[in-house]
Amino acid sequence: MTWWSGVVRLDDAAGFVFDVDGTLVHRAGQEVHVVAGAAAVLERIGESGRPYVIFTNGSHMTPEAFARGLRDVGLPVADEQLLTPLLSAIHYLRRRHPGALVRLFAAPAVERYMADAGIELAPPSRARAADVVYVAHRDDVHLDELEEAARAVRAGAPLLTSSYVSAYSGANGPILSRGAMVTAAIAKASEARPKIVGKPSRAAVAVIGERLGLPTSQIAVIGDDLTMDVGLGHLGGSRTVLVRSGISGQIDLARVPERRRPHAVIGEVGELLALL
Repeated sequence: MTWWSGVVRLDDAAGFVFDVDGTLVHRAGQEVHVVAGAAAVLERIGESGRPYVIFTNGSHMTPEAFARGLRDVGLPVADEQLLTPLLSAIHYLRRRHPGALVRLFAAPAVERYMADAGIELAPPSRARAADVVYVAHRDDVHLDELEEAARAVRAGAPLLTSSYVSAYSGANGPILSRGAMVTAAIAKASEARPKIVGKPSRAAVAVIGERLGLPTSQIAVIGDDLTMDVGLGHLGGSRTVLVRSGISGQIDLARVPERRRPHAVIGEVGELLALL
């Protein structure tokens, strides 16, 4: 069932941004299940000649790896259509901290990706000298690394994080964010407030606008997370659609301040087909 809060059109949206988990797919361990109608929606938009991008807040893989995984399950996603916090972090670092020495908490493939993008990475032994600390995703971390990073932040290094939400949507319930765990440990020890560079952030809005080649006021943002996806859309002045198939499915929007509510709510992404 579709529920609309106000009058929202999508047939005249110039471009689109879609979330991944809980919106286009559900993950259960290593299995990825495409949400009904997801591929058809992307294909319909593509046929109309309008651009779309996919923005996942996952930072454990490179954007190209994410795109390849979505193509493997049948979604029409090219490498250049896949955005992640790594891209918005690079955008932010280049503009706000050019030439900075960055202490990065990330998987090896992501470390190589950031280095290839021209970001100078500090090894753990030089963490205290780091100009910036950035937390993406790490499956394991040593307490000494956390302490050294916290000392760098105490000395003035900004603490950046891909995402600070506790969990994202999985087929069998919430998947807890290890990146948020690492960020929280550094933030507590350094008494610093992390700056988000993934969803929702101005850096993410800027990357979306550049990739789509459009003012973000002309696009629609579709996702399952009220804070990340709808919040991202509001930051960019975009139209927002919340899908009930993910993490925010049970939220009572009547209790949400009006400024934070989506412009429209649907059950699953496939319902967009009638509105495109």
